[in-house]
Amino acid sequence: MAKGLRRECLAVSSIDKLLDQLEGLKQSVPGKWIARCPAHEDRSPSLAIRELPDGRILLYCFGGCETQAILSAMQLQFADLFPEPLALDNSRRTRFGLSNAEILQLISHEITVAGLILANVVDTKTISEPDWTRFCRAAHRIRAVREHGR
Repeated sequence: MAKGLRRECLAVSSIDKLLDQLEGLKQSVPGKWIARCPAHEDRSPSLAIRELPDGRILLYCFGGCETQAILSAMQLQFADLFPEPLALDNSRRTRFGLSNAEILQLISHEITVAGLILANVVDTKTISEPDWTRFCRAAHRIRAVREHGR
């Protein structure tokens, strides 16, 4: 286990696989951690990690790293952030070139990113330029998928 943080479960869960690879890991409250981001040269913890009650894992780098870059640095995939695969037909592709399951994962991720940014705004009463840019990108992606569904 990472830096002395022990979990009750004997089986290695997705969160355990992720936490084991992080440096500077600190648990703030049950189910929430902060660590140095593996996707960039991080001197102080900038990666927020949260495990939801249903087992999903949320990641947000305050340094601006995309989730895919963070996962790649740890040799993980988006599927590792979910307790079980979505039960949708992955063989059919939309005009975006993604399956329905991948679109749902994308939307879930973008909503999570937007929520984390907004939570930070509520705490600090400010928003940085990179966070504003990322928030706008999330809104654009969500809008694009919504328009596609019409």
